[in-house]
Amino acid sequence: MKMKTITLYELNSLVRQTIEIGLPKSYWVEAEISELRENGGHCYLELIEKDKRYNTPIAKASARCWRQTWGMVKPYFENTTGQQLRAGMKVLIEVYAQFHEAYGFSWIISDIDPNYTLGDMARKRQEIIKRLKEEGVFDLNKQLDLPLFSQRIAVISSKSAAGYGDFANQLYGNQYGYYFEAELFAATMQGEDVERSIIKALNAINDRCDDFDCVVIIRGGGATSDMSGFDALELAENVANFPLPIITGIGHDRDECILDMVSHTRVKTPTAAAALLIDNLHTAERRIDDARQRIANLTSRKMEVEKLRLSRLAERLPALFGSVKDKQEARLDILQERLFRLAEIRLSNCENIVGQLEKKISLTAEHLLMVEKHRLELLEGRAQNLDPQLLLRRGYSITLVGGNALRDPSQVKQGDKIETRLEKGTIISTID
Repeated sequence: MKMKTITLYELNSLVRQTIEIGLPKSYWVEAEISELRENGGHCYLELIEKDKRYNTPIAKASARCWRQTWGMVKPYFENTTGQQLRAGMKVLIEVYAQFHEAYGFSWIISDIDPNYTLGDMARKRQEIIKRLKEEGVFDLNKQLDLPLFSQRIAVISSKSAAGYGDFANQLYGNQYGYYFEAELFAATMQGEDVERSIIKALNAINDRCDDFDCVVIIRGGGATSDMSGFDALELAENVANFPLPIITGIGHDRDECILDMVSHTRVKTPTAAAALLIDNLHTAERRIDDARQRIANLTSRKMEVEKLRLSRLAERLPALFGSVKDKQEARLDILQERLFRLAEIRLSNCENIVGQLEKKISLTAEHLLMVEKHRLELLEGRAQNLDPQLLLRRGYSITLVGGNALRDPSQVKQGDKIETRLEKGTIISTID
């Protein structure tokens, strides 16, 4: 019996009809993009599902999005998520089955839900943030002090980016005339190579860490829909652990990327980054001016206090000398009176003896009288010599420290002021 045969086209037509009857509607499918390419306005994707435990593929499928649909779906997705569709991204897509006799089976994409991808991106961001916090590095760069005189700037940016030109013009053309020295470390600031390129630039800066005060990462003029590279774990770890403060001016208005979160300071635009550095230096200048004024005021007040103290000391000196003179004169009077009393007693005794032995010791008595008289003269001379004013007239001086007479060099130290009193004035000296 002869076997009935059909053509390949007839077979494929049966398959097409079966699929159209068996899968008449569209389906929302969760999948990961493993490959994506555009051609002729159409988009061709390879979809994959991985085992959650072992991360190995358990399902694969091809999908297509025709030009008319792709022209609407793509911009809506990018504007909503701030990201471009790319390999490795999880998506929720609406597909329907299509089998063509000549081209075979494919899933046709009719819509893509950006909110699903946003949720997945947010989840990944939170996982990265959680890991950085668990490692204890999330706030490390923020804990660094931005030097007051941050004038040596390492800049990571694209050489041709408009944002770098804006940054340089703002920095070098500042209104205060401050001097800055910025060195560019060129890097890719959009696309899949962002993370690797910035890390390479950071490594180059780290090798010359002592040559710079801070790092500025700026991006301007690029597509706002391609920010995924700034949410990468390895880049965040490098920035968080970097030994210099890092300022980011990525130039976007959406929520902070992880790079912004772990950096020392985040600003919106490259020009804002330049303004931050200018303001930082201006703040340092104001602090110096304030300190200079405070020092001048304190010095002036101190000098006024010292002038007043010296004036008061000058007023007290005559009174002090007068008091000393009066005390010495009173002491001399007491000594003189005591001497006279002693002399009287001695004379009285001598008179008794003389009365009994007048004839025998007349010569001795006369001699004794002369001796005693001379002794009294000496005592009187010594008493007079005790007068400080007389000592001063003879060319002697009195040295005081802290109001007390200086008797031993060990009583003074370097920097002390001493007062030397002379007959006709006072000399103030400082010990070297």
